[in-house]
Amino acid sequence: MALKITFSPEALEILLSISSNIENNWGSRQAEKFLEKVHKTLDLASKNPYMFKASSIEDSVRKGFISKQTSFYYEVHENELFILFFWDNRQDSIFTD
Repeated sequence: MALKITFSPEALEILLSISSNIENNWGSRQAEKFLEKVHKTLDLASKNPYMFKASSIEDSVRKGFISKQTSFYYEVHENELFILFFWDNRQDSIFTD
């Protein structure tokens, strides 16, 4: 059974920003493809919430990968996959994982 996917306000804001940036630089089709990949990855994670490794932030936070350029951080709750935020991997990491 898949967990319900919930986004923090920050996660939604960052996801929209990344998508907008892709659209501005590479067109709407690339932005759509990116969002499709996000949807597929989050759907898979909601069905297999421990498929991605725990992050260095704390044990309860896991780090998933959308693409070479984009990761997401999330927590697994009883009936929910809570997306904390997305991360552009081209930025300097503030984490050591």
